[in-house]
Amino acid sequence: MKVAVVGYPNVGKSSLVNRLTQSREAVVHERPGITRDRKELHTEWNGRRLTLIDTGGMDLDDEDPMAASIQDQARAALSDAEVALLVVDARAGLRPGDEELADLLRRSHKPVVVAANKIDSPGDLPLAHEFHSLGLGDPQAVSAAQGLGTGDLLDRLVEAGPEEDDEEEDPDLVRLAVIGRPNVGKSSLVNAFLGRERVIVSEVAGTTRDAIDTPIEVDGRRLILVDTAGIRRAAKVSESVEYYTTLRSQRAAERADVALVVCDANDGVTSQDLRIADLAMRSGCATAFVLNKWDTTSGDDFDLDHERARVQQKMRLRPKVLTASALTGRHVQRLLVESLSLADRYGHRIPTPELNRFLADVVASRSTPAKQGHRLKMLYMAQIGTRPPRFSIQVNSRQRVTRDYAYFLENRLRERYGLDGIPLVIDFAERKRRTR
Repeated sequence: MKVAVVGYPNVGKSSLVNRLTQSREAVVHERPGITRDRKELHTEWNGRRLTLIDTGGMDLDDEDPMAASIQDQARAALSDAEVALLVVDARAGLRPGDEELADLLRRSHKPVVVAANKIDSPGDLPLAHEFHSLGLGDPQAVSAAQGLGTGDLLDRLVEAGPEEDDEEEDPDLVRLAVIGRPNVGKSSLVNAFLGRERVIVSEVAGTTRDAIDTPIEVDGRRLILVDTAGIRRAAKVSESVEYYTTLRSQRAAERADVALVVCDANDGVTSQDLRIADLAMRSGCATAFVLNKWDTTSGDDFDLDHERARVQQKMRLRPKVLTASALTGRHVQRLLVESLSLADRYGHRIPTPELNRFLADVVASRSTPAKQGHRLKMLYMAQIGTRPPRFSIQVNSRQRVTRDYAYFLENRLRERYGLDGIPLVIDFAERKRRTR
């Protein structure tokens, strides 16, 4: 069941969502207007799965273009949800903005639960009564800060929603994280994938502050797109808001199968882009670079081969460098196809007989190293895990495995099975000697 969480700016919607989901996924800050896009978070209550859609604060009188975009996202969340949760600030009292939102919710013809937030002690309970005048039923007194009344609020939400079984998550689902520096076109690329404006796009760097999960289907396959806040170098993270959104982006990479590192084609692949890709790879993501805004570059002046060679030299996982234009749609579909291909290889299992033939070919092409007259022998190879792929090679002595030869074997493995951009784990297990 989906619940759209709406309300006037700075009433504590994100804090309440974090409390109800027992997480810190929604960005919380004392400054109003931090939440801009809509973000879905999941929780479970008495055997029912709930999806809470956190939205930006809605001030219907604000004529700013960004405010209009936030309102559009909140209305889209309402249309997608079965129940609306209107959050109001009990300490601030009833405001005209609350009444306007209540009127909007009545016209949506959806069940509505009113949460009077910031009731931090039993003595504050009378503050909630003022909101009966909204005409949306009895307000539920809650405290996002203290947790008071949240169990009763979840009971109310479950009662208001439809009685239906939640679908179990598809085990073949692919999670695709779209990450990169601020203002390189990540949100525009996500919208191009979807063919509609799902996330707010603005020329102002840092518009996206949460990681936003959006389902999409490509050639009959299900993907979850995760658009993330731009990652900046630590020295440039001047606001605490950017510090926390950087953490969100890192978490997005950690829970994704595939990461597209979006770069500005006018800048090429920068050192910060390389660091972001390294972050994704260390998180276990299959990774590729995307030079976005390709339509704004001159093909004669831009040396794509040089960029690809530089990435191959700098990145151990040798990810691909792809080109695209979110604005014109050029190669956008190809990015999704490549992401699915990376996900397939990320979860593919190579038969053991094939791996042992590969091992024999490696030894034939380059002899194993020797130390103190004793040569390394690689006896057997098998794949012991997927997502990311993990291999075990039985050897006669781990001390004879040199870093240079291990890298050589890893690179040959990538070449043979198309594993460029995919993190690999290779364990060298020493054969146990028999004891008499």
